[in-house]
Order: sequence, then C-alpha cells, then structure tokens
Amino acid sequence: MRAYTTAHLPLDLPPGHPFPIYKYQGVAEALKGLVELLPAPPLDREALALAHEEAYLDRVFGEGLSRAESLRLGLPFTPLFLHRALHAAGGTVAAALDALAGGLGLNLAGGTHHAYPDRAEGYSLFNDVAVAVAVLRQKGFQGRVLVVDLDAHQGNGTAVFFQRDPTVYTLSVHAERNYPLKKERSHLDLGLPDGVGDAAYLEALSRALEEAFRFRPELVFYNAGVDVLANDRFGRLALSLEGVLRRDLLVLKKVQEVGAALVVVMGGGYNRDPDLTVAAHTQTYRAAISFR
Repeated sequence: MRAYTTAHLPLDLPPGHPFPIYKYQGVAEALKGLVELLPAPPLDREALALAHEEAYLDRVFGEGLSRAESLRLGLPFTPLFLHRALHAAGGTVAAALDALAGGLGLNLAGGTHHAYPDRAEGYSLFNDVAVAVAVLRQKGFQGRVLVVDLDAHQGNGTAVFFQRDPTVYTLSVHAERNYPLKKERSHLDLGLPDGVGDAAYLEALSRALEEAFRFRPELVFYNAGVDVLANDRFGRLALSLEGVLRRDLLVLKKVQEVGAALVVVMGGGYNRDPDLTVAAHTQTYRAAISFR
C-alpha cells in the first residue's frame, strides 16, 4: 500500500499565516511503516488543461496571479507555491490511478475544492479532483464517479466543474454559514448550522450518504477535511475526534457496500491544537487502509 506526500516540499508563508503547513509532515510521519510514502509527482500543463481553462493557465504559468487573485486565493502566489500545487494535484491523479488498479488510492494532500475552471480561491490553485477525473477519462475510464466532500466548507469549485456532467455526482456536507459566502449547486448539498456536534452531524450525514450512493458509483473521491472538529479556526462545527472517525467509517462502509474504488484526499484542517489536526487526518487514512 502506498500514499503520496508533499511533506518534502517547502512553502514560503508570511509570519503568522494560518495555513497549516505542519500537518503534511506530521501525517506522513505518523503513517511511516504502515504505507510506502512516495513523493507526489508533479502535473504538467497538458494534464491541467484537461479541466482548467487555457486563459487561466496562461496567467498561472506566465505573469502569475495578480494581487487581487492572490487575495482571493488567500496565499501569496510564489514559484514555491505553484511548485507545491502541481505536486499536490499530481498526488491525487496518481492516487486515482492506484484506486482503479487496486481499489484504494491515498494522497496526503489535495482536496483543493475551491478552485474553479477559470480561477483560484480559498487556498486552491488547481482543482485536483476535477483534474484527476479528466485524466482518468482521457485514459479511458468511463465509470460513474461520486465526490463525497465532507470538508467544513462547501466544495464550490468542484460543484461547478461537474454541474453538467451526468457521469459525476457531487455531495457536499458543510457548515452553511461558512466560507464561501456564495454557494454553488452540488448535486446534493447539506448545509448545517454552526456548532453541530457528533450525533446530529452523523444522523444527517447518514441520510445524505444513502441518497448519494444511489448513484451507484464505481469510483469515489473522499475529501476528508478535518476542519469539522470542534475548536477549528475556520470550521464552525463541533465534532469530536471520535465523531470524525465515525464519519469516516460511515463513508467507508458505503464505499465497501457498492464495491467502488476509493481515493482519499486530505482537505482542510486548521485546529487551534495542531496535534489534534494531525491525529484526525492520520486516523482517516488508517481507517481507509483497514477497509482495503
């Protein structure tokens, strides 16, 4: 079993920036000995162009993002950031190929679901899941795809990518009052009130999964953000560590029931307790490995 990581790639952040760069190394360290850790391979422009608009890629690979675009992104656009984003998205593509070959693919990064075809938003330069689906299609995979996005923020970019694609079903369960202010239309959106804890969250999720899995997917992308934990800087929900594990197990059980291949991507996690962020992400990957 292998997993792709960007832990070896640096990122130049301003002092005090809340982006949790620590967690990529922390999760990789915690999984040593359980999986083979491989550096995530970079994507080339040709692969990105299967999903993203050429004019957007011209800016990214040319003059770079403007100040206004960087503000929307929430991170300074630098060569190091672009380099890291190419590898993070490449890890999702590689994990998707692993999933089709062996049933499970793991990227210890990715889940950049706020990127649109034509722009960056919310820490997301490229939409790794959209690019991965496009690459798989190019390689001949024509099966039904389900995106289960349980990050605390709506997967607005992902929703736009697949709104008119009958072969892909998108589910987003998120805090309704959270970023992004303007929600897009997923195939199934479940916006929850602030402060929802384990019991109410899991009950609502169970119903949503029942509906989404009627699509009978052959491949599932699971955005397993842990910003649903209580005390997250940006999450607005209040799950416990045990509640996050129960969430993961609900998803894994449904994947197993339909016999689908599974790709797990990291998604968000910005807890005020960094150790809790790492622990939650780590238990998600451990649970996925145990279900293989």
